Amino acid sequence: MVPKSRTQLAFFFILLCPVNIIGLWWAVGSPLVMDPNSICRKTKRLAGKQAELCQTQPEIVNEVAKGARLGVRECQYQFRFRRWNCTSHNKYFGKILQQDIRETAFVYAITAAGVTHAVTQACSMGELLQCGCESTRSRAPPPRPPGVPHTEGVKWEWGGCGDDVEFGYEKSKQFMDAKRRKGKSDIRTLIDLHNNEAGRLAVKNYMRTECKCHGLSGSCTLRTCWKKMPHFREVGDRLLERFNGAFKVMGGNDGKTLIPVGQNIKPPDKQDLIYSAESPDFCLPNRKTGSLGTRGRTCNSTALDVSGCDLLCCERGHRFETVELEENCLCRFHWCCVVQCKKCSVRKELSLCL
Repeated sequence: MVPKSRTQLAFFFILLCPVNIIGLWWAVGSPLVMDPNSICRKTKRLAGKQAELCQTQPEIVNEVAKGARLGVRECQYQFRFRRWNCTSHNKYFGKILQQDIRETAFVYAITAAGVTHAVTQACSMGELLQCGCESTRSRAPPPRPPGVPHTEGVKWEWGGCGDDVEFGYEKSKQFMDAKRRKGKSDIRTLIDLHNNEAGRLAVKNYMRTECKCHGLSGSCTLRTCWKKMPHFREVGDRLLERFNGAFKVMGGNDGKTLIPVGQNIKPPDKQDLIYSAESPDFCLPNRKTGSLGTRGRTCNSTALDVSGCDLLCCERGHRFETVELEENCLCRFHWCCVVQCKKCSVRKELSLCL
């Protein structure tokens, strides 16, 4: 079995490279296995701005790869209770990305968001020479937080180390929006580029303001504020909401526009996810559609949502199985600064799809 980190890195390359290269990699059943530092050296088919970034700023490519892995982990968390659970199994995942379905839309969006988040975070942590904290010289004074009364004599200013999300946004766009083949793939390209942008905006449009008070004896004579990115779990939650309300679209007659399918449906905005084909039900294994099926998956026998046995098991039924697990217990804190736990055996009853 390919280690998770390698599989996630292969996942990253699938998203960035043209379909013909994807087909070549998956056809041999062995995704590219490499560490981030060797991406540029081994991926000779990168072109344009991607190749330029590889040659001039390879350290940023390292952060891009971290962002892709961040996106994979969040995808697997958000879909952990669904029939398709964002598996990165190499023989099935490539088939998912060859379709214009909702799941593909989410994968592109969460990966673009992950790259934006990781590169921006690296800037704030001082890990990249090309960027740092956000410049705040031209920004207007921060607004007073809701519920806090106006206080005379309190000065407001931007300071601290704000996240330079614009830099992360641009680097994500530079890598994720690589130019693709023209011709029959024009509509597919428009869909992928739209979903990439939706992912980036799920980070960029939801920056939060953090502040700190300064003054003698706990007073707040000066209030310094800065902008921080949302936690990535918030980004994943937001994109899952967009996934649930994704818009089905079709290509316009000019081949350059996308039109929502259905009557009296408003056009999707930049933050909406879009797709053009219906998803398979993912109930049974099917290599053509990339479905692993749900047989043997753990379900919730009392839930009525997507994690419930009725839906997850596709009404095939489920069985109960008692397993014995080891968990940490009787934990104690020892000065200083170690927490020591014992191992306890716990019996749990699981519900498994037939």
